[in-house]
Amino acid sequence: MASAKIQKTIARQQEKISEGQFYEAHQQLRVIASRYVKSESWDAAIDLLYGGALALLKAGQGGSGGDLAIFLVDVLGKGGKEVGVGEKRALMAGKLLTILRAFPAREPTKKRFVTEMINWSSRVGEYPLGDSELHHVAGSIFAEECEPYEAERHLALGTKDSPEQLAKCEYDWYTQDEPNTAALYAARAVFPYLLVGNLRSANKAHLIFTSRLNSSNKSLSVQEVSSKSSDIRVYPILPLLNFLGLLLLAIQRGSSDLYKQLAKHYAPHVKEVGVWDDALAQIGEMYFGIRIPRQGNPLFDMMGSMMGFGGGSPKPKPKKADVPPPPAADLD
Repeated sequence: MASAKIQKTIARQQEKISEGQFYEAHQQLRVIASRYVKSESWDAAIDLLYGGALALLKAGQGGSGGDLAIFLVDVLGKGGKEVGVGEKRALMAGKLLTILRAFPAREPTKKRFVTEMINWSSRVGEYPLGDSELHHVAGSIFAEECEPYEAERHLALGTKDSPEQLAKCEYDWYTQDEPNTAALYAARAVFPYLLVGNLRSANKAHLIFTSRLNSSNKSLSVQEVSSKSSDIRVYPILPLLNFLGLLLLAIQRGSSDLYKQLAKHYAPHVKEVGVWDDALAQIGEMYFGIRIPRQGNPLFDMMGSMMGFGGGSPKPKPKKADVPPPPAADLD
């Protein structure tokens, strides 16, 4: 709970904001917060910046509100253990998520705020790559705003609920492309989880994507193949989608022989796609012990290539992902 003095300061600035004096309110909030930071009055600075950022964001001032939000994360970092441990850390994370949800759609400062927020959580929390709940909320918001690259990079490191969000995001993106590109978008929901060692989420994402594909395309030919240990859907005209399902099955069974057979059988199709080679090489090493030459850090290079972290091959244009038509229907 902010002190009475802070509440009065925020109330005065909110009056200015309601009168359209956005610049004046933003500047005064920054100056006052800087004074609190200089005197190491962390709680006062945090409460002021939190209230000010929210007020400006709710008024549609994404740039000014985003600036104060980023300033807030900087203060959290400077406050160290005083604001980043135990219940207080959870309280601060809750404040950051409240601010994140208040950002206008596609506000440019939001991506930087999210990056700073995740970096802060990685320094003070138990997850080296950032808090999973923060990743999930950020990724879900980017998915809702049709920002698939940003959604991917965060949902891949999210919670048990993230695969559903990612699969839906990729499927919605797929509907803007040609029908025969389904496997390319399904892979974008599956590979990121496999590359961080999360087989359960990879399976869930694959199931949700293919279920939506089936329900939205009643004329699509699908064969259900069942055994005592597994069930799999086979798509006669989508061989690469079959490959993804069989790849997950091979990983579940821990069968390198099955993986090698798959890789050989589907090699011509994978080659035509042209963007899966690095991912599959890494998956082959992670799950089947098939070693690949190392240059730098393959995992992070791969994550960068698949999810836009930087490095790897250039990412495709956001509208469509180029993939050649599948071969004739007699290929399984």
